[in-house]
Amino acid sequence: MLLPGQDDAAIEQAAETLAAGELVAFPTETVYGLGARADDDAAVGRIFALKGRPADHPLIVHVLDRADALVFAGALNAAAERLIAAFWPGPLTLIVPRAPGVASAAAAGQASIGLRCPAHPVARALLGAARRRGVRGVAAPSANRFGRISPTRAQHVVDEFGAALPVLDGGDCEVGIESSIVDCSGRAPALLRPGQIERGRIEAALGAPLARPGADAPRASGTLEAHYAPRARLRLMPTEMLNTALQMLGDSALKLAVYSRTVPLPPGSRLARRAMPDAPERAAHELFAVLRELDALGLDLIWVEEPPAGAAWDGVRDRLVRAAAAA
Repeated sequence: MLLPGQDDAAIEQAAETLAAGELVAFPTETVYGLGARADDDAAVGRIFALKGRPADHPLIVHVLDRADALVFAGALNAAAERLIAAFWPGPLTLIVPRAPGVASAAAAGQASIGLRCPAHPVARALLGAARRRGVRGVAAPSANRFGRISPTRAQHVVDEFGAALPVLDGGDCEVGIESSIVDCSGRAPALLRPGQIERGRIEAALGAPLARPGADAPRASGTLEAHYAPRARLRLMPTEMLNTALQMLGDSALKLAVYSRTVPLPPGSRLARRAMPDAPERAAHELFAVLRELDALGLDLIWVEEPPAGAAWDGVRDRLVRAAAAA
C-alpha cells in the first residue's frame, strides 16, 4: 500500500501503525527501511520473519535526535558525541553500549546497539509523529528479502513484499547505499562498514585514526561476507579482464549484462550494458536501482567493472564485493 510521504495524514497513519506494533516501510536518504517500534520485541520479530533474516543479525534503530538515542544507549562516550555533532542527522550509524532491558530483539541480544539519526524529511516526520505516540525509536533494516538488493524506490519495496505492506513514498533515495557504521562501543572507534561518509572525514571529526575492527567487534547490519545480491550471478572484474572477456565472448547466447565505466561492448554486440557514472556519489545513488533493472531482464550473469581505487569509492566497492560473494 503506497502512501504519499508528503501527506501529513499519511505520516500520521504510518505512525499509528508503528505504535500498534505493525510494520511500515519508509524512505531514508540511504535506502528504504522496513520499520517496527524498537521497544517492542514482538514487533521487531515481524521484521525478521518477513525478511527471512536470521535473528542473530542485529538491526539499526532510527531515532529523531540525540535525546532519543539516549533511550537506547543509556550513555554516549566522547567519540560517539563527536560523531553525532559532526554527522547527525545523516548517513552514519554508531554502535554504542545498549541500555539494559531495552531493544533486545533489535540488538540481536548483544550488549551493543546500532543507532542512526536519518536526514530524510519523510523519515524525520515519521519519527516525530511516532514519538508523539510514545515510540522513541524505529528498528529498520533495508526493506528487502534478506541478502538481496536494497530498495531505493518505494516501488522496489512493493516488488519485494506486495501491496499489503504500508510504504511511505518519499521518492528516490538520495545517497543510494547504506550508512557508514562506526563501532564506538570499545576502547577505540572502528569502521565496520563504509558508506557515503568517508573514513577521512570520520577521522577528522574524531581527531584520531580509526582502529581496525577486532575479532571481538560486535555484529552489525550489512557486514556479512555475502549480501546485496541479485538473482543473477554477479562477477566483479578488473578493467582489463572485463575488456578481454567481452572481446573473447563474441556473439554468445549467454544471458549476460555489463555494468562498466570505461569498457564498451564490442561492435555489434547485443548484450545489455549500463554505464557506471564517473562520480562515486552518482554511482552510489544508482547502484541498487541499476542492479534491480538488470536483474529484471532474467539474466544468468552480470559482469561489473571494478570501481577505481580510492576512499571515495569504498562504499560502492564494498557493496559490489559482497554482492559478488553471494554468487
